[in-house]
Amino acid sequence: MIQTIDLRGRTLSRSELAAVVPRADTDVSVASDAAAAIVEAVRTDGLVALRDQAERFDGVVPEHVRVPAEHIVEAVAGLDPAVRAALEEAIVRVRQATAAQIPDARLTTLADGAVVEQRWHPVQRVGLYVPGGKAVYPSSVVMNVVPAQLAGVGSIAISSPPQQEFGGRAHPTILGAAGLLGVDEVYAIGGAGAIGALAYGVEEIGLEPVDVITGPGNVFVAAAKRVVRGTVGIDSEAGPTEILIVADASADPSFVAADLVSQAEHDELAAAVLVTDSAALADAVVVELSATASSTRHAERVAVALDGPQSAIVLVDSIAVAAAFSNAYGPEHLEIQTADPDATLRDIHDAGAIFLGAYSPVSLGDYLAGSNHVLPTGGQSRFSSGLGAYTFLRPQQVIRYDRAALEAVAARIVALSSAENLPAHGEAVTARFDS
Repeated sequence: MIQTIDLRGRTLSRSELAAVVPRADTDVSVASDAAAAIVEAVRTDGLVALRDQAERFDGVVPEHVRVPAEHIVEAVAGLDPAVRAALEEAIVRVRQATAAQIPDARLTTLADGAVVEQRWHPVQRVGLYVPGGKAVYPSSVVMNVVPAQLAGVGSIAISSPPQQEFGGRAHPTILGAAGLLGVDEVYAIGGAGAIGALAYGVEEIGLEPVDVITGPGNVFVAAAKRVVRGTVGIDSEAGPTEILIVADASADPSFVAADLVSQAEHDELAAAVLVTDSAALADAVVVELSATASSTRHAERVAVALDGPQSAIVLVDSIAVAAAFSNAYGPEHLEIQTADPDATLRDIHDAGAIFLGAYSPVSLGDYLAGSNHVLPTGGQSRFSSGLGAYTFLRPQQVIRYDRAALEAVAARIVALSSAENLPAHGEAVTARFDS
């Protein structure tokens, strides 16, 4: 069902570890041309292109591309009480945890009358994409909207694919989550076309261009983000989900297997990786996987994901090597199920979100941990972070010098501008003191 990679007895460098990490055979660039054509069609043909793409890709043309406000009100009223309570609790927890991500403004006084202020200022408008393929993601509405709201973004638009099952409307649970958060600008647009619409706007439906686009999606959504990057900011080019578990002999194999399956059910390309120094645990997890994977609702999808080249059980000589392997992989989700998780954590540098101990599964982070589940995939956690309030904030420096403070450094500005052969720079300073 799942391959075994045995690295015991080998001393590998970081680059050698990176070469043996299991990865899905996906490449965003293969969808780039198609995504670019879809985006360009939306940019030039607007609503006509969106309706054509909905018919081709979603199998239904929405009556209202911009969701009427009354549909959102209806969706909130129609939420299952248990789902509504869970969403409301998730909103509270994500708000509390996200509040810690907003830096305070700071003033630095360099001399009398010479002050530099560091402030964090929100972008004006964001577009949040919520996918609607193999699963429904009201939790992603929460994870996208809450950080934008706490950052102080004044204008928020959500896009989610029209659903055949609901007559071309966006999924009612998605609409209900948006309503709970007070977002009333929602569009029934999916895929690469949605990214193009958010980036360039669609005048016929009152969709104004946004400054930043966030949210997960399929390979065409990721490719479309690459196409519009530079016109707008993006969070990341999210790929298939992934979980890497670092575990030792103290771990419960049934917990490990359940967590691997929980992420494998997302998609056939989902990655599920266990790295352990315990052959006995590895054998026990294989047994547990056989039973757990075959009994879950999406057993066929899970089996494909676990059997793929992106999933593996990796045997290593020590937990220190396991941590080094994890750093080379740069997982979206990292679970640490060892006898001393905090000690293991000290060797971890690269991960989107880290879950410590047997009772902190990734599923907790997907919904109610308070952390954000929009995270970098495909090794991008080595250089980028998950979604947060900071995604929608820009650090800006505000400079305030009075006459005396500028005069005190004028000669040095002139010296440097002369050294760089940019004399007008210095002259812009001395002009203030010529009279």
